[in-house]
Amino acid sequence: MTTIGGLVFLLVMVFGGYTIAGGKFGIIMKALPFEMMMIGGAAIGALVMGNSMHGVKHTLGGFGKIIKGERFHKHDYVDLLSMLYWFVRLAQQKGAMALEPHIEKPAESPAFQKFPKIMADKVAVTMICDYLRMVGMNADDPHQIEDIMSKELKKIREEELHVAHVFQNTADALPALGIVAAVLGVIKTMASIDSPPSVLGGMIGGALVGTFLGILLAYGVMGPMATRLNGVISEDCMFYEVIRAVLVAHLHGNAPQVAVEAGRKTAPSHSMPSFQELEEALQNLQIA
Repeated sequence: MTTIGGLVFLLVMVFGGYTIAGGKFGIIMKALPFEMMMIGGAAIGALVMGNSMHGVKHTLGGFGKIIKGERFHKHDYVDLLSMLYWFVRLAQQKGAMALEPHIEKPAESPAFQKFPKIMADKVAVTMICDYLRMVGMNADDPHQIEDIMSKELKKIREEELHVAHVFQNTADALPALGIVAAVLGVIKTMASIDSPPSVLGGMIGGALVGTFLGILLAYGVMGPMATRLNGVISEDCMFYEVIRAVLVAHLHGNAPQVAVEAGRKTAPSHSMPSFQELEEALQNLQIA
């Protein structure tokens, strides 16, 4: 919601200042539909040309992430750490084979069922199940597992950040596309050079709306959205870093409490539960 609020504030300040300074909206409103069609259409066409259909669909999903913001908050990290604690404690007490019913059919596992938001995240479920399965296959070299997990997390991050890069590339192109629209407006004006000055002034003003829109959309809308999306994706990926930290600490032979403490320290500072909050959650943890 802060993104929408910031956008509204930006538009109010820009157009409010223009109005207070004595500007008239007539020329802008008359030229806006045509200039927006040229600039927006060119930007969308360039986006489609530069990406696969999967990339285009992924990009559209980026708008939802910008509006909704980060998916995971403090209580989600508490839930994740609680679930991982239960898994590593089970593996320590009864052996890695005791995890098999949970990782082979996570939808039927009471551990996953207790935390529906985690179970709904396919990336988190897949990571937990795959690497606990590797532990059951005697792939117990913590350094090897950590290296594999780090590479997978890097891949996930890069794939998600592709959308932010698309937004930024579009922002970089918009000023130039605004100039294209403005040049077309000037060409139109030159074709009517024998018109009265008042008419020519309105046509030149309409042409300049294209330059104005291109710059405003680039630095006032798409650029900040790209930055916001980058931040959202980076923070969401920290959720998976917590999984890596806990499982690697477990493979190094640490006690379950120490393993989840390593994961807790990996969480973003503003979403990281305190030691007491996590300890209370673990004491109250009940999984059938």
